[in-house]
Amino acid sequence: MKGARPRRPPVERQHSAGGLVVRDGQVLLIATARGRRWQLPKGHVEDGETPESAAVREVREETGVFGRVVAPLPSIRYSFVERGTRRIRKHVDYFLLDYVEGSERDFDPQEVDGARWFVWDEALERLTHANERRVATRARDVALARQGVAAAPQDGPEEER
Repeated sequence: MKGARPRRPPVERQHSAGGLVVRDGQVLLIATARGRRWQLPKGHVEDGETPESAAVREVREETGVFGRVVAPLPSIRYSFVERGTRRIRKHVDYFLLDYVEGSERDFDPQEVDGARWFVWDEALERLTHANERRVATRARDVALARQGVAAAPQDGPEEER
């Protein structure tokens, strides 16, 4: 039929949770896409699970590190098309976690390509997605406030993912 629009893939809504673990002034990031992307660990919130417990579980599963939730962080929303078959609208709740135990060397190689500790400034530079940089910037402010240190001045708005 002439002029007909192609059918758009169906929309699926997903809810995930993740965390930013802090230890001795460093934060834990994961590498994906064969090490080309650095990001915050996150994953799906399972039925009957709170976002907080999902964040702790996903951080542990992906990085090998166990953390304790100390504060909520901003949530993010984004959309993408998965393999051309469906549109995903994702909502991710993030939390600041204090390091409890575990080693980043125990990351799950089936989930991620690596896990590594970074000082705050390097972590903010390494994060691939602007929306996760905003979450990490807020996490740094919260972490510093918990230590009684003044937060760094904020930059202007950044573009979405």
